[in-house]
This record gives sequence, C-alpha cells and structure tokens, in this order.
Amino acid sequence: MNAMTLPISFEFFPTKTPEGAAKLRVTRQQLYALKPEFCSVTFGAGGSTQEGTFAAVKEILAEGVEAASHFSCVGATKATVREQLALLQAMGVKRLVALRGDLPSGFGMGGEFHHASDLVAFIRAETGDAFHIEVAAYPEIHPQAKSAEADLQAFAAKVKAGANAAITQYFFNSDGYFRFVDDAYKLGVEVPVVPGIMPITSSTQLMRFSDACGAEIPRWIRLRLQGYGDDTDSIKAFGLDVITDLCDQLHMAGVPGIHFYTMNQAGATSEIIRRLQLA
Repeated sequence: MNAMTLPISFEFFPTKTPEGAAKLRVTRQQLYALKPEFCSVTFGAGGSTQEGTFAAVKEILAEGVEAASHFSCVGATKATVREQLALLQAMGVKRLVALRGDLPSGFGMGGEFHHASDLVAFIRAETGDAFHIEVAAYPEIHPQAKSAEADLQAFAAKVKAGANAAITQYFFNSDGYFRFVDDAYKLGVEVPVVPGIMPITSSTQLMRFSDACGAEIPRWIRLRLQGYGDDTDSIKAFGLDVITDLCDQLHMAGVPGIHFYTMNQAGATSEIIRRLQLA
C-alpha cells in the first residue's frame, strides 16, 4: 500500500510577529509540497488569537490550499459566534475544527455554550451543511473528564450534534487509539477518527505540552529522552524513528488519515512523511 494514498493534514498556530508570519509562510510552502488535504490554524485560550487565526486561514486559502479554522466557544455568545461564522463563510472557509476551547487562567466558563457539542449543534442549525466540522477526540481521556466513560459519551454527543469527523489529541501508544475507536463505534459513532501526531524534536517542550494536555509519554520514551540530555541531534533522530514507526502502525491498520501537529516547523514532519513513502 502506497503511503500517499493516506490523506494527511497539518496544524499551525498563528504567529505574534511579522518575522514569525514570514517564517511560517516558508514552512507552509515546504509542507504544501506533500499535498495535504487541508491545513488547520489554532485558536488561543478564550479565542485570544482570533484575528491571527483568521488572518492565517485567509493566507492559506489564498495560497490555494484548503484551510480549517479552529473555532472555540469559551465565553462566546450566540451573537458573536453567528458573526464569526458569517465572516468565515465570506472568506470561503469550508472547514471548522469546533472546540470548547481552553479557559484562560482565572476565567470562569461564562458564555452561552458550555460544551463543544452545543457549539456543533448551533453551527449546524445556523449554517446547515456549509461547513465540514471536525471535533477533538481524546484516546487517553480528556484531563478534565470525570471518567473514561463520561469522556466517551461527551465525544459521542459531539458527533450526534453534527460533526463530520474527529482529530485526536496526540498520543504515542497506538493501542489506546484503537481501543478508543472501538469503544466509540460501540456507542454508534461512525465518523472517521483521524489520529493526531506530534513529531518529537525537543524533550523539554514535549514534557511541558504533555503534562498540560494529559498526553501520556510512555516510560521507555521518557527515559530515553532523559538519557540524551542536551544532545539535540540524538533526540531528533530518536524522535523520527519513534514517530515514523507509530505512523507506520497506524497506516497499516487502515486509519482514515494522519493529522500532524507541526509546531510551525517543516523538518520533522516532512522527514516522517518521506520515510513512510519508503516504508
């Protein structure tokens, strides 16, 4: 099976400076050569980067690639969401990644939407089938979920509200992903659940992110990374091997696609995809 029959997509985050934006344009061009199905752009906590998100989405569309805007509802009202949806439709956006979103520190829930499923249902009611809606899935359980079962039910509710597909939080253990998909299927969820993959390029960054989002770093990976200390070349080489192997397992098992969390860098993601073609 040729790896390029597997749809791939990339996630970027909006930059804060003109230099960052220029660098991201170069990164995007390098990754476009790999023919992604779409590229998504994240939203900061409480929608704090909304302008930057929409600006990056607009650029990606102008570059001839399908763009998905992350869309969070923390603190939002129906009126603000309606306004943003109209703006995105006018820009020609056809894909959304609908999320509850992270709460900024010291911020109560507020707003008229309490769950991502409320947002998905509202988008469908307002815009019909104008958008292809992706939602988040957590194979290793959302850090704020009361239980694994409650988390699965919350995921199923988002799909029943009208989501077309899901993208997972990144993970390093394929068994957890397969178990999650099986359990969701038993609840009647039949939409594609695309694995989200984070290339390993820095151990400190990986530990920090994983602690914050509840992604499990297997002990053997953690210990190997600690063993490399500050040897960035060894960390990158090890990371490429581990993630290529993970993607290969997922690909062989017939996943519906792979979504790469690029961290606005082209190198590791490009190399992993290049290796998969040779696999």
